[in-house]
Amino acid sequence: MIGLGSGPMAAEVVKEISKLPLIEHLQCIATSTQVKLEAEQANLKIVDEGFLTELEIFFDGADQIDRNRNMIKGESGALLKEKILHSAAKNVIIMADSTKYVESFDRSVPIEVHPFARCIVQKKLEVAGGHPKLRTVGEDYVYVTENGNLILDTEFVSIPDVRKKEIELKDIAGVVEVGLFTRHANVYYKANEDGSFEKILGQALPH
Repeated sequence: MIGLGSGPMAAEVVKEISKLPLIEHLQCIATSTQVKLEAEQANLKIVDEGFLTELEIFFDGADQIDRNRNMIKGESGALLKEKILHSAAKNVIIMADSTKYVESFDRSVPIEVHPFARCIVQKKLEVAGGHPKLRTVGEDYVYVTENGNLILDTEFVSIPDVRKKEIELKDIAGVVEVGLFTRHANVYYKANEDGSFEKILGQALPH
């Protein structure tokens, strides 16, 4: 059983999986409609969430990866399903280009929020030191996830303890999921500008 993340890197994984022999015996779970459609076009068999307990491997990308191998994810809007598969999989493989690897996070954290709780969550995020901004499509339309929720892209001056911040944000009533991923993947692949790949095992880097 193979889990497919979302975004450009996941689309590349679908293309590579479709080249494998005996793909008719492979079963996949997709985290977004877009990746599901791409997988179907590649003649991959898509199954539903009832097979999550059998998930052997999950392929995904990342928006940023810090020196301790924590990640920010959610630019594609699929962070809830991505974190579910990330948690369920026996093995997690992350692929990202070299620009996504940073010393410490310097981009906003996507936070998926139930629409009913938008205002109160926004206020509590500000109290927690964040600067939340409601995600929109263009300038006029509010972005709605496939789960019917909203996303508050939230900037923090710094996040000294990523795991602590993840727990703190998840504890806010109305927050569905947080784009901080602190469970380390088994392997990270860094795509360099020269076309080469660097394999990095999933442990924290030395200080």
